[in-house]
Amino acid sequence: MESISETIREPIFTFALLLAIILLVPPIFEKIKLPGLVGLLAAGVVFGSSGLGLLDSKSETMILLADIGKIYLMFVAGLEIDLEQFRRTRTRSIGFGFATFAIPLIGGILVGRVFGFGWNTAFLIGSLLASHTLLAFPIVKRLGVVNDEAVTVTIGATIFTDISALLVLAICLGVNEGNFSAAKLGILLGSLAIYTLLVLFGLDRLGRAFFRRSKNDQGNQFLFVLLALFVASVSAEAIGIEKIVGAFLTGLAINDVIGDGPVKEKVEFIGTVLFIPIFFVDMGLLLDLKAFEDVFRSIGIPLSIVGALLLCKFLAACVAKLAYRYSWQQTITMWSLSLPQVAATLAAALVGFQAEIINERVFNSVILLMLVTSIAGPLITSRFAAQLPIRNSTESEAESDLDAKSKDIFRVVVPVYNPQTERYLLELASLLAEKNQGAIVPLAIAKAQARLDSPQLEVDFQRCAKLLTQAEAIATELNIQVQPELRVEYDIAQGIAHASREVSADLIILGFSSLTGFRSRLFSSVTDSILWSAHCSVVVARLLTSPLAIKRILVPVESINPIGLRPVRFVKSLITSKETEITLLHVCASGTSKERKASLHNQLETVANRFLAEATVDIHVTAQNNFVREILNASRTHELVILRSQRQRVGVDSLALSPTTKPLLGNLNCSIVLLGEL
Repeated sequence: MESISETIREPIFTFALLLAIILLVPPIFEKIKLPGLVGLLAAGVVFGSSGLGLLDSKSETMILLADIGKIYLMFVAGLEIDLEQFRRTRTRSIGFGFATFAIPLIGGILVGRVFGFGWNTAFLIGSLLASHTLLAFPIVKRLGVVNDEAVTVTIGATIFTDISALLVLAICLGVNEGNFSAAKLGILLGSLAIYTLLVLFGLDRLGRAFFRRSKNDQGNQFLFVLLALFVASVSAEAIGIEKIVGAFLTGLAINDVIGDGPVKEKVEFIGTVLFIPIFFVDMGLLLDLKAFEDVFRSIGIPLSIVGALLLCKFLAACVAKLAYRYSWQQTITMWSLSLPQVAATLAAALVGFQAEIINERVFNSVILLMLVTSIAGPLITSRFAAQLPIRNSTESEAESDLDAKSKDIFRVVVPVYNPQTERYLLELASLLAEKNQGAIVPLAIAKAQARLDSPQLEVDFQRCAKLLTQAEAIATELNIQVQPELRVEYDIAQGIAHASREVSADLIILGFSSLTGFRSRLFSSVTDSILWSAHCSVVVARLLTSPLAIKRILVPVESINPIGLRPVRFVKSLITSKETEITLLHVCASGTSKERKASLHNQLETVANRFLAEATVDIHVTAQNNFVREILNASRTHELVILRSQRQRVGVDSLALSPTTKPLLGNLNCSIVLLGEL
């Protein structure tokens, strides 16, 4: 028994248990429609001192990992802020940011004072209510209303609220240390101002210089970002400022440097998969169930904190409505977007709790606040954001985007490596090339050997030559011109990507025969690497019949904006005659008004008349919460479904398959074309 207890105290056991929790617990909670982070908090309670006692929040291992997670959480929060959107609506974002910071700050101070807390604690409670986390951003993005000014202003206001809340935290910590005078406050604010300027501008310039010199060395760039993060955090602590302030400012500074490339994806990946979940588990370890019972017995504090947040955030949204003349739909959307209290709130609450500025009852009330707002905010957003009118300019932008792209001369590269899929892929390429006055490049890659006279290379070379001969024969049957290319490369995926770049390809077409094969190839595979490195759009197709014979095509339109309407431009090239039937399906949130659905229908009809006039088009706009089920039901009467997904590495997938795309690929029984766009 002694050896077992010693094993449990080992850092390796702690780390292994944390990995198991992170892997297994969140999916279980997501299946019952609760956020995964709630599961991590619950796991912390179960495995902590209130439960099984297998994890100790005071152990050196947990302290280190949770500290890294806390820093990473605020770093990613800064990294995810869209600075370009903030710049577009800077004035109004700062105006709303001030309102949605100041009003909850005052509300929190009043709550603190009413319950007998000191001014320092009251100010910290106010700062915890003053920031917000954009949990519902994916919802407004899916609905296509990100460009609505009220939404953009709310997103931009996040910068102001988070920085201001962290500044209040820094001051509260300074006051808490005692012997705090006006002179020391001035020194702290001066140090903070200088530090902020050094981080925001110094790291930006240093980062750009380093990235220019390191060029494509992603490993060193990744290490530079991590070094900058932790040096900035330690530097903040050295001048008396909380580490998370430095982490958030570093995220803002690095934001423009790394853009949306692979380095950002790697940095976010290690944080979101490992360290940030550990932070939430540690938060659960700090929760005392007995203290939680006290919270529910004396319900005044939690009810007051939650009520103050809901009321004050709503008042701030009303101020924006009066100042900027927004509609009630926009006002409630702004309110719901600014409700969730997760990243900055939890990190600051933990710091305040550890510094003994707030007690256990307030800390537990903040956890309850997080649970309520992280569920209520997205629910309200999905209902009211769906009622926002799409700007007329969105339609014209979409049309001009499609129109501009339709004038491009397409050069389509078709890697030929599977004789079973070669014909259908070339037929698909022929349709695209014909409509865009382009050219087709069948490409075969022979795997290089150390000796170029190697028998193995000769066999592979002959195989590739045979595939290209077969491609030319198919092209002759289809009466199309092709430009065959045969390359010798050590890495097949890089060979395809390099050749596509050299011939200035506009599109690469790859094939897959089944979901199982497709999913397996997404990890450390030819397809995965091409999706990662290609300079142009990539199409991955499962064609069960000849594209030339397909007459019924389903195009789910996720959002009516230039990006969401790109599948329309793609399907235009697949029209072979007036007999081609195309269904444009838009699934909006349940509860969407009739006026909104009519507006969406009219916009899709305008786009269809302009770009799909050669086909018979049917438009369906339906209000359902189950996006996947609607598409699966509609697909039963169609031969081909066209899906799109943004190419971005999230976890191990180069193609960022959304929660809706994955089940569709697994359950669709017809042909599929998946557009992997840049």
